[in-house]
Amino acid sequence: MKASSNKKKASANKKNSTVPISKLLLTKSTNLFPVVGIGASAGGLDAFKKLLKAIPENSGMAYVLVQHLDPNHESLLPEILQKVTNIPVLEIADDIKVLPDHIYVIPSNKMMVATDGVLLLAPRPAKSKTERNLPIDLFFTSLAEVHQEHAIGVVLSGTASDGTQGLRSIKDHGGITFAQDEASAEYDGMPHSAAQAGVVDFILPPGEIPQKLLEVTNKTVLSDEELQNIPKQDEDVFKQILSLLRIRKGVDFTYYKQTTIRRRILRRMVVNKNEDPGQYLIFLRGNNQEQDLLYQDMLIPVTSFFRDKKVFENLCNTVFPTILKNKIPGEITRIWVAGCSTGQEVYSIAMCFKEFLADNHERIQIFGTDLSEPAITKARTGVYEKSDVDAVSPKRLQEFFTKNNGGYQVNKSIRDMCVFANHNFLKDPPFGKMDCISCRNVLIYMEPYLQKKALTTFHYALNLKGFLLLGKSETTGGVPDLFAAVEKNDKLFTRKNVPGRFIQVTSQRSEQILSRANDHSKSETIRTDFQKTADDILLSKYTPAGVVVNETMDIVHFRGNTGNYLEQAPGKPSHNLLMMAKHGLAFELRNILHKAKTEKVPVVKENIPLNVNGAMRNISIEGIPLPNTLEPYYLILFHDNNLNDSEASAISNKKKGSVKTKKDEKDIRIQLLEQELSQAREDMRSITEDQEASNEELQSANEELLSGSEELQSLNEELETSKEELQSTNEELTVLNHELVSLNEQVTDASNYSESIIATLYQPLL
Repeated sequence: MKASSNKKKASANKKNSTVPISKLLLTKSTNLFPVVGIGASAGGLDAFKKLLKAIPENSGMAYVLVQHLDPNHESLLPEILQKVTNIPVLEIADDIKVLPDHIYVIPSNKMMVATDGVLLLAPRPAKSKTERNLPIDLFFTSLAEVHQEHAIGVVLSGTASDGTQGLRSIKDHGGITFAQDEASAEYDGMPHSAAQAGVVDFILPPGEIPQKLLEVTNKTVLSDEELQNIPKQDEDVFKQILSLLRIRKGVDFTYYKQTTIRRRILRRMVVNKNEDPGQYLIFLRGNNQEQDLLYQDMLIPVTSFFRDKKVFENLCNTVFPTILKNKIPGEITRIWVAGCSTGQEVYSIAMCFKEFLADNHERIQIFGTDLSEPAITKARTGVYEKSDVDAVSPKRLQEFFTKNNGGYQVNKSIRDMCVFANHNFLKDPPFGKMDCISCRNVLIYMEPYLQKKALTTFHYALNLKGFLLLGKSETTGGVPDLFAAVEKNDKLFTRKNVPGRFIQVTSQRSEQILSRANDHSKSETIRTDFQKTADDILLSKYTPAGVVVNETMDIVHFRGNTGNYLEQAPGKPSHNLLMMAKHGLAFELRNILHKAKTEKVPVVKENIPLNVNGAMRNISIEGIPLPNTLEPYYLILFHDNNLNDSEASAISNKKKGSVKTKKDEKDIRIQLLEQELSQAREDMRSITEDQEASNEELQSANEELLSGSEELQSLNEELETSKEELQSTNEELTVLNHELVSLNEQVTDASNYSESIIATLYQPLL
């Protein structure tokens, strides 16, 4: 092993900044190699030695060691650890660049964060009776934000719970997490806390962690190009995995960014020790719990209080004054945060609004929605860890929070302003009459098709001149006709006064929304041009009756007189085509639409018998997919095949008494019956297929209800307690004691060696 008596340090220029290191704005790294953060406290020296001894020299990873050190003594950790490994061990200097196949050790009396591929140091804060320094949590959290899926966290021996929140952040950003198994840990507090919190992927002895690290990174650390050009077989497997999630959770990830989705799937694959995607698919099919875990992994629950301060300045300087200026006294202000995760942004907006109002008593309601039930549950409680509120100023912390079991809870006055709900804005009916919508860092995970769908939904939900907030890397470029930029660089937009577009709604709750939207559409499309009016009359009089429907068969537009074919059924009003179809037409319409959807070509069905005012008539129905629309729409046309009464009467008089005519009529009747029989058989096949699909959906819905019931029954609040500062001091003394023991052993060895040399001087040479 290499041994060095001189401490290795990397020289760099220190930055002078009055901003606390925990509140620095971090920059994402462009490095593509994994960075492994390793945290330990009491008993960590032995664990460090065992772990580093097992690391190969060419692993391609960087390792950063964070330990609770005595602030009053210079650490000898780099020299001690250099003796057990050939990999260079460096004590960190400020702004040191992180390189693969290097080991970096935090100096004593310092706190540290990662940013843009370098490590930044700051003096350790003074001791506090109420708050503990948590250097591992601080570094791991920054590591997750900067290196994201390339971040790896390892928690080794130590007391208390430092590292738990940091591992949660790494896991949320798509990284991998490890903890030392409690049996091998000299002090099991930190590994136990992390394991109990459910934020650890692998629990192993320190000497076995490096081998598992290599296995994991070989399967998960892939470039975007590699993920896009996977074998056809694996691509089919990924599609089947997404189908499983769609059936169980009702969320289709097909049009989300596939590189991100595949990384998440690969992460779960290695966590469950599956060798390839095909093996993971087999494991996933029979494991509902793993399906739920994969689903939560897909949602990427990353958020924080007052994220990007310029956004909240714009809210106070531009958005809030404009909204209140246009409000009638006493009228409620409505804000929607779509994709709110665990609620920090919702509460941040509520605090800003409260500060903006000062003593005024304007009414406000803020809706926070997300796909994740666990995230919404946490948001409703308003309880957060100390590390979660680092970005909150002391003034706001005192005014809007109360301490709660070692953490902080948002005050009831702020919580009462906020309503949280599980909601899919791409599928469920949107909230209406919104003054402002915030959807930050959600659209970046979607393909352009879903982005357009989301933006049209927000346009529909906003009031005239309502505001839209997006993330730094997001834009409304896909729908330039719907929004105008207010602060382009700050991603603040306002709704343009253009007619809204109908959105696809798959819930029964959509009926009122559809009704309002139809009324709104009609009021905005009144025509004053007489030529256009004349054209409309001609079209309505001499063209076939029809309707335009969306993918879920809801009618979005009527054309001509459809009274012979459609009518409102008794009971609750509905715009569903099949619900409004007259007796005998529902089966035909379902079959036509099914074919038009699957084949994407116009479909015609002729000679369909229909009772109109007591007389049997033959009609034809045509289904035409509409091209170049944002969402799938279909034109349904009804053709009456019977001749008009005067023509029918004339033909009847000419052929009256003709025996041949009767025979022809019988032949035609037989032919029609045969056609009806053939169509009935085809309908039965189609109905059977639809029935099987419906049964699968019902079974999936039933499983979802059972799962939800189990979650509600087993739901308990997480309670975590902090230990006193004295325990932290004890940890530091324990670490120092280990170092002194190690040094004492070295001094003893040196003394014994010196004595043996001196002893030989008294012996004669001959």
